[in-house]
Amino acid sequence: MLTFGRNAVLELLKTDKTIEKIMLEKGAQGTLGRIFAIARERGIRVQFVERSVLDKTCKDPRHQGVVAFTTDFTYTDLSDMGGGNESLIVLCDGIEDVHNLGSILRVAECAGADGVVIPKSKGAGVTDAVVRISAGAAEHIPVAKVPSLNSAIDELKKRGYWVYALEADGSPLFGADLRGKVALVVGGEDSGVHRLTREKCDGVLSIPLLGKVNSLNASVALGIAVYEVVRAKEIENRAN
Repeated sequence: MLTFGRNAVLELLKTDKTIEKIMLEKGAQGTLGRIFAIARERGIRVQFVERSVLDKTCKDPRHQGVVAFTTDFTYTDLSDMGGGNESLIVLCDGIEDVHNLGSILRVAECAGADGVVIPKSKGAGVTDAVVRISAGAAEHIPVAKVPSLNSAIDELKKRGYWVYALEADGSPLFGADLRGKVALVVGGEDSGVHRLTREKCDGVLSIPLLGKVNSLNASVALGIAVYEVVRAKEIENRAN
């Protein structure tokens, strides 16, 4: 698996993942020099190459002069995700765009979520592009790839989670009780949350749209929602 981009590789170096090799553009300075120093300290093989070699290797001109070779992304079991009386898990229902999935991972990690759940058959998986777009967040947040998102919802509900779909026609997000164990389901770019999945949820929450555009990007909507969860938990903690 390839990880490329300066921030993504720096975050990768903070983890325990096995890095087979790092390719750096010749004449590395600044952040690239820092990457080289960390890699040398950890005993990771570094190869200096021309930019054309990097272009050919990752087939994406946005590599920023660095490509790291790692083992394939390791998914987490859903049963190992979450814990304690306060927890936040994000479920992706048919997110097919790698940019959206990468952004969702970044948003979820920044908000302190315990993990992200994606389906095996419908939607994007964690690829090198997703890792790069997540700005390294994919290296820090657990991701579970499940056969059935609806079965995953059933399992989370048995474990005490309140599961909410994010859709345009639900109850107001800002009035919801988001304390305790919460799971948020964000739908695909065009289809939204599927009907059967929506019916599995404990409720549907919506974000008020006050302008002329009638929808939000999936990762943007999730960002608003997860920080409502963070705010609810902070209020609860201060009260206790």
